[in-house]
Amino acid sequence: MSEPLLTVADSLKDRARAALGSRNLILVGLMGAGKSAVGRIVASQLGIPFIDSDHEIERVSRMTITELFAAYGEEEFRALETRVMKRLLKGGPRVVSTGGGAFINERTRRHIKKGGVSVWLKADLDVLWERVNKRDTRPLLKTENPKQTLENLMNARYPIYAQADLTVLSRDVRKEIMADEVLNAVIEAHKERAAS
Repeated sequence: MSEPLLTVADSLKDRARAALGSRNLILVGLMGAGKSAVGRIVASQLGIPFIDSDHEIERVSRMTITELFAAYGEEEFRALETRVMKRLLKGGPRVVSTGGGAFINERTRRHIKKGGVSVWLKADLDVLWERVNKRDTRPLLKTENPKQTLENLMNARYPIYAQADLTVLSRDVRKEIMADEVLNAVIEAHKERAAS
């Protein structure tokens, strides 16, 4: 009896899972880049847990991100975020989506670099704006000109996000396509590492 043929999707998942090994896959990027939506799909495809760090912060603090910012300010929020990320990255493998500012914090970035493979979902301003302007749950965008604020965040943060291990362009396509591109990036990086 012959073995069943693997589909291309099965092959992609299996190769990406093998390339990842026991490491975590951490998605970084600006708000609206698709970290949570793509992360859930990637985790499902790999058969490993998915954790949204913002949801975990809200769970442990019993407050929303907006409430945390209002009550304690950004500095205290970032300190809590660093502690939560350090804990989340112990063990693995799992897929972790981070808040937009997590990778900007040097201590958090060190934990991410040590804790697994970081993937920057890089999107242009129009894609990000289309995704974030429909909700009022973004504390950093509660300004007179939120689109300009978003552009300022891009200018300040993109050079730091560029320090991620991998970069995948986030654009206006189905999330499943983006997830496959993340998996392919992991596979290609593993091949390059193995060849060197």
